[in-house]
Amino acid sequence: MIKSHKQLTASLLVSAAIVAGLGVSAPGNAAAASSPSNSVMAAAAGQTAVIEASVRLRSTPSTSGEVVKYLQKGDQVQIVAQPNSYWYQVKAADGSVGYTSADDKYISVNSSSVGTPTTPSAQTGTIKYGVNLRTTPSTSGKVLRLLKKGEQVQLLAQPNSSWYQIQTSDGSIGYISSNDQYTSFANNGGTGTVTPTPTPPAPVPPISTPGASAQIESVISAGMGYLGTPYEFGSSRYDTSTFDCSDFIRQIFMDGVNLKLPADSRQQGDWVKSNSTVVTSISGLKRGDLMFFMDYKGNSASAYEGVDKSKARISHVAMYLGDGQVLHTYSVASGGVKVDKLSASWTNRFLFGGSVIR
Repeated sequence: MIKSHKQLTASLLVSAAIVAGLGVSAPGNAAAASSPSNSVMAAAAGQTAVIEASVRLRSTPSTSGEVVKYLQKGDQVQIVAQPNSYWYQVKAADGSVGYTSADDKYISVNSSSVGTPTTPSAQTGTIKYGVNLRTTPSTSGKVLRLLKKGEQVQLLAQPNSSWYQIQTSDGSIGYISSNDQYTSFANNGGTGTVTPTPTPPAPVPPISTPGASAQIESVISAGMGYLGTPYEFGSSRYDTSTFDCSDFIRQIFMDGVNLKLPADSRQQGDWVKSNSTVVTSISGLKRGDLMFFMDYKGNSASAYEGVDKSKARISHVAMYLGDGQVLHTYSVASGGVKVDKLSASWTNRFLFGGSVIR
């Protein structure tokens, strides 16, 4: 049966609407990262650009990256960086930061708006203190991994005064806090801390981000979700049906902030010593700090007299909740994961504590 001209036209219009609804109205959008236009030129951080056709803003410079939002034709964005010839990292007017195709079908860079690059390419740095590498310049950005003390990084850009964009020795690109307690930069062979002057950003609303306290509450909330989970010494690190003390702590940090701590309590204690400030008095602990304990020797303080706690072996880890309460698991008889008041026994066994998230 041959369709009439009106029927064929209507059919084509419906098909076009369906394709547009699926987010592929611009031909080649999904493949934009693999074949950029030959006329694309490298952009400097600080340049502004205009979106020429609807295009996805992604969490990573890859077509498999999560779609943060859609940028629409006419939207103004700021170039943050260009990790390769296929992608721009941009900041939208609402403060969203992500990656979009560098193909000039989708984005037109304003060459007259070139600013001073945020940092020279020769700038390298050393991590001084454990810090999270994130997908976006925000404490709500996904944690790619923890950068450890001594790691070497290259400074790519500084989108604002609070964050650096860096590249690690394994090629990972992300954001870290610009606080100089975390990183020391050397410029052109020099030494010392170098703070690059950020390019004045385009006028955009401030980004509202939760601080460390929100992350800590996320971890605690994850832990509360496991209340009553049975205790098992040497529990599997691959399921959550049972926990021992260190497995529980490790799991709730993965659930709450996607941060993977070492597998056992002694290694976790070493991690805190290497990446945080050690606290030896319970009164100095903050909500969310980890607490490390030695073996049980009795309920009285006299049972622990003469013990050199700086050399004592860690046998238990818990999370401090404040007001003398801890979240932990330590035996089958105790009922598994629970909230306890710090008894005299636990207080006498306490070795040290410290923050994981700062």
